[in-house]
Amino acid sequence: MTSDRVRLDRWLWAARFFKTRALAAAAVAGGKVQVNGTRAKPAKQLQVGGGLRVRVGPYECLVTLRGLS
Repeated sequence: MTSDRVRLDRWLWAARFFKTRALAAAAVAGGKVQVNGTRAKPAKQLQVGGGLRVRVGPYECLVTLRGLS
């Protein structure tokens, strides 16, 4: 079974932006992650082609989703 959507906090953990899913959820809740230019909740469903802005420490990553894990 293949899924074309995945939760934001689970994807951030799977892509290794954060060590745990709890840290990913805390970063999303704290406003450090934006989906398509807006704040999102940890349960936001991501799709291929969407854009993310992730701030981790002094770094900011702009990511375009080309695949889901």
